[in-house]
Amino acid sequence: MAINPDAAPLRHGLFFCIIYACCHKIPLTRKEPVLINVSDLKLGFGERILFKDVNLKFVPGNCYGVIGANGSGKSTFLKLLSGEIEPDSGLISVPPRLRMAVLRQDHFEFEDERLVDVVIRGFETLYGIMKEREAIYAKEDFSEADGLRASELEGEFAEMGGWEAEAQASILLSGLGVPETEHGRLMREVTESVKVRTLLAQALFGNPDILLLDEPTNGLDLDSISWLEDFLMDFQNIVIVVSHDRHFLNAVCTQICDIDYGLIRQYPGNYDFWYKVSRMLQTQMKDEKKRREDKIKDLKEFIQRFASNASKSRQATSRRKVLDKLEVEDLQPTSRRFPWVGFKPDREPGNNVVSLRGITKVEDDKKLIAGLDLIVNRGDKIAFVGREHLAKTALFRILSGEDKEFEGDCSWGQTMSSSYFPKENAALFDSDDSIVDWLKRYTSSDDETYIRSFLGRMLFSGDEALKPVRVLSGGEKVRCLLSRMMLQAANCLILDEPTNHLDLESITALNNGLIDFPGVVLFTSHDHEFVNSIANRIVELCPGGVIDRMTTFDDYLRDEQVKSLRDQLYHGHVIAEI
Repeated sequence: MAINPDAAPLRHGLFFCIIYACCHKIPLTRKEPVLINVSDLKLGFGERILFKDVNLKFVPGNCYGVIGANGSGKSTFLKLLSGEIEPDSGLISVPPRLRMAVLRQDHFEFEDERLVDVVIRGFETLYGIMKEREAIYAKEDFSEADGLRASELEGEFAEMGGWEAEAQASILLSGLGVPETEHGRLMREVTESVKVRTLLAQALFGNPDILLLDEPTNGLDLDSISWLEDFLMDFQNIVIVVSHDRHFLNAVCTQICDIDYGLIRQYPGNYDFWYKVSRMLQTQMKDEKKRREDKIKDLKEFIQRFASNASKSRQATSRRKVLDKLEVEDLQPTSRRFPWVGFKPDREPGNNVVSLRGITKVEDDKKLIAGLDLIVNRGDKIAFVGREHLAKTALFRILSGEDKEFEGDCSWGQTMSSSYFPKENAALFDSDDSIVDWLKRYTSSDDETYIRSFLGRMLFSGDEALKPVRVLSGGEKVRCLLSRMMLQAANCLILDEPTNHLDLESITALNNGLIDFPGVVLFTSHDHEFVNSIANRIVELCPGGVIDRMTTFDDYLRDEQVKSLRDQLYHGHVIAEI
C-alpha cells in the first residue's frame, strides 16, 4: 500500500496503529514460525474472480476475524483453508502435524449419537481409539492379540486425555448453555439450538492447533456468547472466525482480514480499530483523488486557453506532458454497500404507551409467561434479554396483536401505533409478488416511485426491486421487513431478533436508525453491541419472575445485585417483589 507522506491523517492513523498494537500486546513483527501460509491464492467461479493474489500468514496466539460484504467469499475462504475446496492456483501451506477443527454446519449428521460423544468426535484420533478400545472389550472371544492391542490403546488413550474426555465435553456443553440433563441424550431428541451448541463444542474440544469458526454465535444467547468470548481469549493457538457480531469480533480478534475486490488485507487489532482505520484511509484516498482531479481540471483549462497562443505554445505542450502523467488512478472505493435505515413516526408517542396486566401465555402445555405486569413509558427503548427465547417471542406476538389467545390485559395508549418485525417470517414471503407489489400491501400510497425510494435505501435498486419475494435470501427478507416498518411510520417498533441474517453494514445502519428513532423501541437481539448502544432499559424474563432495570446493558451485566437475583430466579426461587 502506497503511503502519501504528506497525508497527516494517515500518519496519525499509522501512529495510532502502532500504539494500539503495543498497548494490546499485538506484535507488529513475529519471530515464531508461521503455521499457515497462503501464497498467490486465486479462486474463481465462471467469469467471476472471487480471490486473486492473496498472500497471508497466520500464526499462533492470534484470533483472525474475516469480514467482507455478503457474497465476498468469507465462508468460501474458510473452506479453502480447511481443504474442503481447492484453489484454482496458489498454495495453502499447513504443516501435517497440526490438528484443524472446523465448525460443522450439518445439524443432522449425528442424529443417533449422544451429545457428549458428538463433542468428543471433535478429536477424531481420540474418538477412534475410544471406539476401537470399546469394541475390543466387548468381544466375547477376547484373544491374546486383542489383549496386546488393548494395552497399546490404553496407553494412547491415557496420553491423549481420554479419561477426562467426557468430563471436558460436559464442561464445554454446559458453558455453551446446554443443561447437564441433556448431555446423555441423542442428537435427534434435542432442539435445533442444542444441536448448534453441540457442534460448536465439538469444534472447541481437545485444544486443536487451528480452529475455523463460521458464524459461531448464531443460535447462542448472550450468556453463551460471553462464555465463548472468554474461551477464545484464553485460547493459545490459531483461531480464524467469520462473524457478523461486532462485540464478539471486538472481544476476541487480534487481527482483521478484510475481503474487498478479491483481495484480503490484514489489519492489526479488532473490528472497531479496522473500521476507524479503513474510514481514515478512504478519506485520505478521496482527498488525494480530489486534489488530482482539481489539478487536472486546471491543466485542461490552461491548455484549452493557451494552446493556440504561439507565445505560450511551448508552455502548453509542457503542461500537456504533465497532464499525461497525472491521469487519475482508479482509486476504488470500498465494495461495501451501506443501506440507509430511518424510522420517522407519523406522530409523537403520548405518555401512555402500553400497559400489561397479569399476562399469562400457555403453549403446548408449557407456561411461557406467568402473570406478567409491565408498564412501558414514553422514551423507553427496552431490550428483552435472557434465555427464555420462546417467552420473548410470545410476548412480542401479544404486543403486536398477532396472538390474542392469552390471559390478562394488554392496553395500548390512544396515541400509539406499532410496527412488528417477527423472527419467524417465512409465511410473509410465501408469494410470487415482486418486492414492489409486496410492499404496496403495507402502505396507502399508490406512488411506485415513493415505494421504490424505500427499496433503494435498502439496496434494492433497478430490476432488483422486481424480484419475486419467494426467492429472496434471509438478508434480503430482513431488508424488506425493515422497508415495511419505515413505510408504516409507527411510533413504537417491536423487533424480534432483527439482526439475524444481516451483514455488518446493514446491522450498523439499523443500529444507527434505532438510536436516532424518537419513539419507543421494544426489541431483542443476540448482538451485544446492538443491545448496549440502543437500550436504556433492560427487562429479563426468567422462569421465576422478571428483572426490570433502567440501565444500559453493560451496566446490567456488571450489577452484582442483578447477578444474585438472576441466579435465584433461574433456580426455582420465585420472588414476588422485584
